[in-house]
Amino acid sequence: MTQDEDRRRCAGRAARRVAHVCAAAATALLITSCGTADDPKETAASSAPASASASASPKASAAPIKPGEVRIAGEVDKPYTITLADLRKLPQAEASVEFISAKGDQKHTYQGVLLHEVLKAAQPRFDQGKKNGQLRGVVAATGGGDYRAVFAWAELDPGFAKSQILLAVSEDGTAFEDSAGPRLVVPQDTRGGRYVSELNQLWVGTVDPVVDGAH
Repeated sequence: MTQDEDRRRCAGRAARRVAHVCAAAATALLITSCGTADDPKETAASSAPASASASASPKASAAPIKPGEVRIAGEVDKPYTITLADLRKLPQAEASVEFISAKGDQKHTYQGVLLHEVLKAAQPRFDQGKKNGQLRGVVAATGGGDYRAVFAWAELDPGFAKSQILLAVSEDGTAFEDSAGPRLVVPQDTRGGRYVSELNQLWVGTVDPVVDGAH
């Protein structure tokens, strides 16, 4: 065999190897593209907006609160909604109070339901494995115009406090309108800042996530 023939034979083998590698690469590329881009479910999932998952959150799916309703929620086993009409059917308590407001000194007599009884029915999830676990509890009361005030659970629990915080249904014998909702009455307060009017939400929780997560 001449040197020219040997060189031609080597060149032919090299060309065949290159062609084989290129063909294999092309085949792999074709298989990969067919397995991903043509699946409409995967395409839709990858292009779904981030807001889609947010719409499924408890906050987004919660029904709006109607005028006069009070929603009891938070870290409770049995969240529920109550109205003035419901409150009037429950055992009533009375409180004669004096407090200072933006309108001056106030003196009134209120009738209503003990706040503790309303919240207890929702079965707050306090950690019974901790000593006096309920003392870690807090209650946030929200009223008209997004007005909000916070209470420690011990302030309203008769096992710890003498005061009787009310969800009032009337003031000085005059019933509140159903659409207005109840009013919080806090006999131990000297100022009326926590007398939340047009009450629409009571949230029960604990301070643990805030305290333990603090830096």
